Amino acid sequence: MSATLLFHDRYLDYDFGPEHPFSPTRQEMVVSLLDALGHPIEPVEPPVASREEVRRVHSEAFVSKVEAASDGRPPPQAWDYGLNTGDVPVFENMDAATRGLVGGTLHGARLVAEEEALRVLQLGGGLHHAHEGRASGFCVYNDLSVAIDYLREQDLRVAYVDIDVHHGDGVQFLHYDDPGVLTISLHETGRYLFPGSGDVDETGEGAGRGTAVNVPLAPHTESDSYREAFDQVVPRALSRFGPDVLVVQCGADAHFKDPLADLLLTSQAYEALFRSLLDLADEHTAGRLLCSLGGGYHLDAVSRVWSLLALVVQEISLPESVPEDWRTHWSDRVDGDLSPTFHDPDRSFDVSRRTAIADQNRETSQRTLELMASQGH
Repeated sequence: MSATLLFHDRYLDYDFGPEHPFSPTRQEMVVSLLDALGHPIEPVEPPVASREEVRRVHSEAFVSKVEAASDGRPPPQAWDYGLNTGDVPVFENMDAATRGLVGGTLHGARLVAEEEALRVLQLGGGLHHAHEGRASGFCVYNDLSVAIDYLREQDLRVAYVDIDVHHGDGVQFLHYDDPGVLTISLHETGRYLFPGSGDVDETGEGAGRGTAVNVPLAPHTESDSYREAFDQVVPRALSRFGPDVLVVQCGADAHFKDPLADLLLTSQAYEALFRSLLDLADEHTAGRLLCSLGGGYHLDAVSRVWSLLALVVQEISLPESVPEDWRTHWSDRVDGDLSPTFHDPDRSFDVSRRTAIADQNRETSQRTLELMASQGH
C-alpha cells in the first residue's frame, strides 16, 4: 500500500537554536538517510497554515503574542504564554515557522478526509504539548489538534494515539470534552517526567468523559513490558470507540538512548509498534492513518527510528546496515558514534527491578481498562 509523505524545507525553520534539543537536524538526518538507503522521498509540499487555521484551537491573545515574539525579542508578559522560557525560547519568524509545521499536518488531514490518500506521514510536527493559550515543552502551536479539529468538522470520529515518552497533554486537554475524539497516551509516568500529567484518572469531562485513556509507565520500562501494555489497552480502546481515522504522534524519545527520559525501547520495538498501528488502522479505520513526528533527542536513535517509520508505512523492506558514507557525512555533527546497523544490536539492560516494573505496568494497564469499562467507552 502506498503512503503519502509530507515535507518542506521550511520545516527546518522551526529552530530554537544550536543548543536546543528540538533540533531540525533530526529531520535533515532522516531525509538524507532515506536518500542514502536508495529510497529518496518525493514529498508532497504542503501549504503554510493560515492564521485562521491556527485559531481553530488557539486563543487570539496567544496567537497575537506569538506574532509579537516573531522578531526574535520577547514581548511583555511572554512567560504568561509559555514563551521566552528554557523550553520555548523566542526566535525570528517563530509564528511563520510554526504555521509551516501546522500546515503540513493539516494538509495530511485534508488528504485523508478527501480520500486523496490513505496513509500520510508528516515528516515534522507532533507538537503535542501546546495548549489553547500557551506554548509548552518545545511546542508553540498544536499542529495535531488543528488537524483533529478539521477532521471533526468533516464529521469524522478521531482516535489519537501518542507513543511519545512524554504525556500528550496538549492534545488531550484541547479535546477533553469532545465525545468524538479518543486520546490514548502511553508515556513515562508524570510522577517523574514532564509535563507531570497523564495519570489513569484523567479520562475526559462532560460529554467527553471516558474518551481520554492514559497508560503511565514506570521508569526503566523495557520493550516487552511496553508492548504488553500497548497490546492490552490500545486495541480494546479503539474497538470500544469505533474511530473513522487514526492520528498518531510517533515520538522516538522512549528509545533507550534518549537523554531526556528513562524508558528503554529498542528500534525493534518501534518497528513492532509501527506495524501494529498500521494493522489497527486497517482493522478500525479502513486504513485511514495520519502520522506525525514528535520528540526524540538522540540523533543516532531518532534518525534510524523515523527512517524506519518512513520505510514501514511505505511497505519497503528494512536494510541491515547504515551506509558508511552517510555515517561519515554526519559524524562531525553528532555526539558519539553512529550505529553501523539499522536496527539496534541485541542487548540486555541492567534493570534491577525488572519483574516489579513489569508487574506495576500490568496493574496500571488493568486500572486503565477498568476505568474504560466503567465509563462506557
